[in-house]
Amino acid sequence: MTASTVFPMIPAASKSLWFFAIISLVLVGALLLMIWLARSMRHAQFTVSEDGLRLQGDLYGRLIPLKSLKLDDAVVTNLNTDKDHQPTRRTMGTGLPGYAAGWFNLRNGAKALLYVTDRTRVARLPTTEGYTVMLSVNDPAAMIAELRRLAPPS
Repeated sequence: MTASTVFPMIPAASKSLWFFAIISLVLVGALLLMIWLARSMRHAQFTVSEDGLRLQGDLYGRLIPLKSLKLDDAVVTNLNTDKDHQPTRRTMGTGLPGYAAGWFNLRNGAKALLYVTDRTRVARLPTTEGYTVMLSVNDPAAMIAELRRLAPPS
């Protein structure tokens, strides 16, 4: 048997460890964001009250006062057949197969805030703020009727 001598490598500088720590934090943050988005996709809700329409579910949630909704122009639409109001470009939001949430441009050039999962049952609610709200709900006609019922007389 021959004798051998081991020569260890000089340990890497702490800069290398910081690099791995930062990358790990970014990956953990991305994973948490994905988990939160997945939960948001399943638990978004829209509350109609005298205060207005509250959108809850993700980063784009907000309260839209009733006075900001053009309820005379609100309709139930099917985005598979309503070509003018189909989203064409996401400007800030989430666009996945079967889920669109956030700000989109529509085919007619208008801007819209979407929470759409079922393209065949969408409440389309124009606003006085220069954008349209489009929401997938089980009964879009009932939502529009409730908004109209609560809206102050014009």
